[in-house]
Amino acid sequence: MQVVIEPVPAAWSSLADEQIVAKVVAGQTSLFEVLMRRHNERVYRAARAIVKDESEAEDVMQQTYVNAYSHLRQFDGRSQFSTWLTRIAIHEALARVRRRARYIPMDVELLAAPALARTTSAAPDPETLAFARELGALMESAIDRLPEGAREVFMLRKVEGMSTEEVATVLDVSEAVVKTRLSRARAALRRDLSAQTETAASNTFRFLRPRCDRVVAAVLARIL
Repeated sequence: MQVVIEPVPAAWSSLADEQIVAKVVAGQTSLFEVLMRRHNERVYRAARAIVKDESEAEDVMQQTYVNAYSHLRQFDGRSQFSTWLTRIAIHEALARVRRRARYIPMDVELLAAPALARTTSAAPDPETLAFARELGALMESAIDRLPEGAREVFMLRKVEGMSTEEVATVLDVSEAVVKTRLSRARAALRRDLSAQTETAASNTFRFLRPRCDRVVAAVLARIL
């Protein structure tokens, strides 16, 4: 059955996640769409970092939302809803790759690498900004080549902009591990992409409107 997506009133979109969750639990189930649209890109990036396949990442997203909707009453507000949701996505993605024995976690002790010296740079010039979008494809390819563990940390910490504490929470590791893996991921990417890596990061793994609509429709068909 095809689901027709009706526009959500702007007033609902201004509510905090916790307010929307409360309304969904109380019976206004259509508002779950607001949560999906608000967090689609983060959930996609978290899933994509693990499964390394766009179609499978969308499958993970759908199952993540179905799982979250089914257990929405268990969200107790002790962490941000986005953190709670991202953790569900990561667990779903890890379960899939581990069933196929495709996931080899990064061993922090064995993959020791020298820390990079902290550098500073001026704001990117217009030419660099214009070139950033073209670098996006190269950046995605380089991220895919990162080891398991480092890849998720870089995606969540630098591309999605989550805090070290949030990433540690959703990946079930310590903040020290997050910092170590991020340092090694950045070193590997800099070897591939040089100093323009940081400029390109914000344009990678976007989850734009057509794909957003497709995932939302598929999830609503399963839960409503």
